[in-house]
Amino acid sequence: MTQRHFYVAIAAFLFVMGLWSGPAWSAVGCDLNDPDKDVARLFPGSTRFETVTVEIQKLGGDKLLAKVEAKMRDKLRGLYETIDVPYTIYVIYAKDKKIGYIHGVNQKGRYGGIQIFVVLDLNRQIKTYYIQKMTGEYAGKFRDAAFEKQFVGLTLADFEKFEVATGQATGKVAGIKNPAPEADFDFKRILRGTKKNLILANEFLDLSPELSEKSGAAKKK
Repeated sequence: MTQRHFYVAIAAFLFVMGLWSGPAWSAVGCDLNDPDKDVARLFPGSTRFETVTVEIQKLGGDKLLAKVEAKMRDKLRGLYETIDVPYTIYVIYAKDKKIGYIHGVNQKGRYGGIQIFVVLDLNRQIKTYYIQKMTGEYAGKFRDAAFEKQFVGLTLADFEKFEVATGQATGKVAGIKNPAPEADFDFKRILRGTKKNLILANEFLDLSPELSEKSGAAKKK
């Protein structure tokens, strides 16, 4: 076998293995790395949590997808945004009293996925903001507490004014300072991911029977 034929054979093998490796091609969800420790840290005063897994496809299908895209004023696309992506809602309690939620999304950045979590009180206002994962030279600046604190107190109503297509914002979102001007692309992607997160969290909380305020039910961890 010539060297050229050897490389062709290897490439064909890797291609076939890729096609058969189901999990590598499945929709990508976003979960906390260490839920027990992370929930206690992100939501002081909490004593326990429960989880509910939801999908756009199961809650509303194409109709819900179109509604989310209309609110985003942008299309959902790519591995992180397919209609069957599983999203985890962490329902937070202080003893038997529900006190809020945690929800995360994957947002594609310049150098890979950015994992963005919002900690919401019962009024769906951001209580804590957390970028769990991000790569790139300036990732540390975006994961710094000083940057994350700028999102505290904001709601979906604030992010509705953020234009994903242009990266332009008004109101409170316009006041969020980019800690790394050289990484403006990733800054705008983080704002996009936050808007997406809030839209999805609000839709899921409204539509999921397991998350409804009436039943208060949730699937236990």
